[in-house]
Amino acid sequence: MTDNEEIYRDILDGLSVYFGSALISDLLDTTAQYPSSALGNAFNRNQMRSKVWLVDKLHDLTQGRLGTVFILGGWYGVLSSILLNDRRFDCDQVVSVDIDNSCKLVAETLNRRYVADRKFLAVTADMLEFDFPIEKKSSRNAVIINTSCEHIPDFDTWYRRLPGDALITLQSNDFYSCSEHINCVSDLTAFKQQAPLRECLYEGELALKKYTRFMLIGRK
Repeated sequence: MTDNEEIYRDILDGLSVYFGSALISDLLDTTAQYPSSALGNAFNRNQMRSKVWLVDKLHDLTQGRLGTVFILGGWYGVLSSILLNDRRFDCDQVVSVDIDNSCKLVAETLNRRYVADRKFLAVTADMLEFDFPIEKKSSRNAVIINTSCEHIPDFDTWYRRLPGDALITLQSNDFYSCSEHINCVSDLTAFKQQAPLRECLYEGELALKKYTRFMLIGRK
């Protein structure tokens, strides 16, 4: 470890004590174990502002009591870690689903405190084919989150497969210049047309550097 790396580790260790945040210390251990991962991108300013916005609005609507939370396109499990380490929330389980099999071990390391009791589960699967293991009696307590709607090639087909009673939280953006974004929307109205909700509990937009992020929360 270089002197600079040691300095930054000491700073983050200190912040973890100051804020009482297990997330910061778990992030340190994860980056040490997986230095080649793109965790820096997952924790950048735009990504974190978008996730904090989502978590705050979700708490406003649910007062923090959640059943099983499915995070599609869960990447390295950062949003899962934010939810599980936020004392305002009581989640039965958080399931992070991503098609990239290199994400699973990183996500399990970042959320290692919650793996043994299955509060956290990382699944390698295509969200377009993922079947939600939701019992009818608990479907209204289930939460489905997709913060990567701009990446979905056949959004209509995916959206139709979502269970109707679950609380659905969706984010997209107008960042057309990113080559990986194949399903951007121009504004919030276009996003609402793409993902019509019979019960819309929240709609909003967040201005970020280079693009605007849009969010919808409700039931299909």
